[in-house]
Parts: sequence; structure tokens; C-alpha cells
Amino acid sequence: MSTDAARFFDAIPAFTDFADVAEPARYQPLPQDWLLALADVADSTGAVAAGRYKAVNLVGAGTIAAVVNALGGQRPPFVFGGDGAVIALPAAARAAVASALAATATWAREAIGLDLRVALIPVAAVRAAGHEVRVARFQVSPGLAYAMFGGGGIAWADARLKAGDYALAPAPAGAHPDLGGLSCRFAPLPAHRGEIVSLLALPRPGTPPQAFAGLLHAVLALLGEGDGGHPLPAEGPHFAWPPRGFALELAAGRGRRPLLLQAAAVLARSLFGWLLDRSGLTLGGFDAHRYRRELVANSDYRKFEDGLKLTLDLDPARSRALEALLERAWREGVCDYGLHRQDAALVTCFVPSALSPDHVHFVDGADGGYTRAAAQLKARRAAAR
Repeated sequence: MSTDAARFFDAIPAFTDFADVAEPARYQPLPQDWLLALADVADSTGAVAAGRYKAVNLVGAGTIAAVVNALGGQRPPFVFGGDGAVIALPAAARAAVASALAATATWAREAIGLDLRVALIPVAAVRAAGHEVRVARFQVSPGLAYAMFGGGGIAWADARLKAGDYALAPAPAGAHPDLGGLSCRFAPLPAHRGEIVSLLALPRPGTPPQAFAGLLHAVLALLGEGDGGHPLPAEGPHFAWPPRGFALELAAGRGRRPLLLQAAAVLARSLFGWLLDRSGLTLGGFDAHRYRRELVANSDYRKFEDGLKLTLDLDPARSRALEALLERAWREGVCDYGLHRQDAALVTCFVPSALSPDHVHFVDGADGGYTRAAAQLKARRAAAR
């Protein structure tokens, strides 16, 4: 079952220029009998207001970790959304993934104190409602490619999730998922150009694809050459000890082993990385400096999920110019958007093996990021109506 997902996704020709996310030819329709697994933290806005955005990010990323681990390590197409995730799956994976999602909802409530909504929605149902789900493959580094979703169907499915349709009930108490590889050890990463900008831009219903593609190219042209506003330093974040986010990472391993053993394992792994990072030594094939460079390359600070999602480090002038560009596009009816500024970025990691170059790193703003941007987008969409 998981092999089918990997085979389908790996067969899609990859692209390396992010501007190609606007090219329809890069996308292929999901098979008709596939499913969309969706997860969303209920009242994430309230959790952010309470200062719990690192916990919100951990739960969103935990959904992906739980599904990948339930599929024996095979990676179906997925997108991290800050307070949730979308994962595309073959029908044969239904039982394993439904169990993993239900267990993740229980873990989120019991270990983190957040309410996680989860659902499995057939691709056939998305198409029956008049929408499409297509996927492209963006190669961010030699070892890793991320899924980009287009067609409008993800937005429809997300609305169904929040309405309670196709919902999966949480698993019984104590039934926690396998979250092996999930961690949040890095402290918030301060902006080194001025401010971290979290941006969501979705095409206004009825907008011609070429009009939104024109906006996307204008945004990328404004960001310029080079790293395009990458929010992580070129050398990568340094390891710290004791690890930041220790309590959350301990919660991620809840149920796998006794609490004291889990705490010792987290502290030992982080101490191992910190010592090798400071000394520059390698051990057992692990090179901390190489790992940090891979971390930067593998970060998902740019993505497309029926629209543009970016977490950027910008100087104030470019940040204001970007907002002006989006505001003009909103007034012209091309897009709805949300933009939130903060002084740091967050990284949540999924690292099944630190020796393999395909470790995954989810990036968001440290003060609400995508969640606050989404609230602004909804307000603008309501105003446009």
C-alpha cells in the first residue's frame, strides 16, 4: 500500500525552480481511488494567543510523522500547514492511516492539551463536488522532494474537515501513535534581515490561472535572486544543550517507553549532536555540520497548496513592498491573502535517520505564523464577498 504511494509520487518529474509551481504541466491528478488525510488543530488561534504555537506546530507535524511511521517509513505526498497537514494516500492505506490519525488525535489531547480534528476524504468525493486535486514534485535538495498541491480540491476538503464531515473519532484513551523521529529541539530563529513574514495567498474564486501565476511570478521577482528570503541562516541553526522544546519532545515519545528512559534518550541524543557540532568531529557517519547544511536545504519555507505559502526573512522595505503588491492584487480581485510579521521563525523536525539526507524540516513563524495569516485571509475573503 505505501509502496504504491511512493511509486506514484516518485514517478512525477521533479522541478527545482520554485517558479514552476505555477506551471499546470508540472501537476498530475491524484488517482481516483485515493484519499486525502487531513488534520487541523481546533482553535489554533486561541492556542497561539496563549503562546502555544510551538505545541501547535508539533501536533501538525506529528500527523505527518504518525502516518509515515504507520506506512513503514514510506512517504506519500504531504504538506505541512502549521496547525495541521494534508496527506494523499492510496485506498489500500486506509486502515493503517485511520488508526494512526485517530491515535494522533488522542495523543494531542492527552499529551499536549490540544484538540486535533482528523478526517479521511475520498478524492472521488472532491471531484464529485466539482473540484480537482493535482500534485507536483518540488526537489528542494538531492535527497528530498516535497509535494505541491493544486486544483482547488484541498481548500474544499479543508472546509469539509472543519465542518465535521468525514471525521474520524479519536482512539481510546492511551492509544498514542508512533512519532519516532519527531523533534523540536531548536530555539526560535531570530530574523537576520529584519522580520519574519508568514504569507498565505489564495486565488480568488473565478480568477484565471494565468492571473494568479502572474502574481506568483511578481512575488518571486520581488524576493530576488539568491535564497529568496530563506528564514534560516546559511550555515543552519546550531545545536543547543539542554535542548529547547525538551518537554514537547518528551511528550512526542509518550507511551513508547517509560518516562525516565524517554527523557534520558532525548537528552543523550541532543548532547551527542551538540558535542559533535561544537567539536567539528564526526562519529558513526554523523557529521553535524553537514546535517545543518542539509537542514537548511530541506526546509519547507516555500510551498504551494492551492495557493502560495511562504515563511520569509525580509528587510522592512521588501516586506512593505510585498504587502503592497498583495494588497493591489486583492483589490483587483486576483487573490485573497494574509500576512503576519514576527521577529523569529520556528523549525519542527521529522528525522527518522540523521544519517540519511532526506530528513524533513517544517518552518513557520514563531508568533502565530500561518495561523495568524490564515485569520487575516479569512477576514479579507469575507470583506471581498
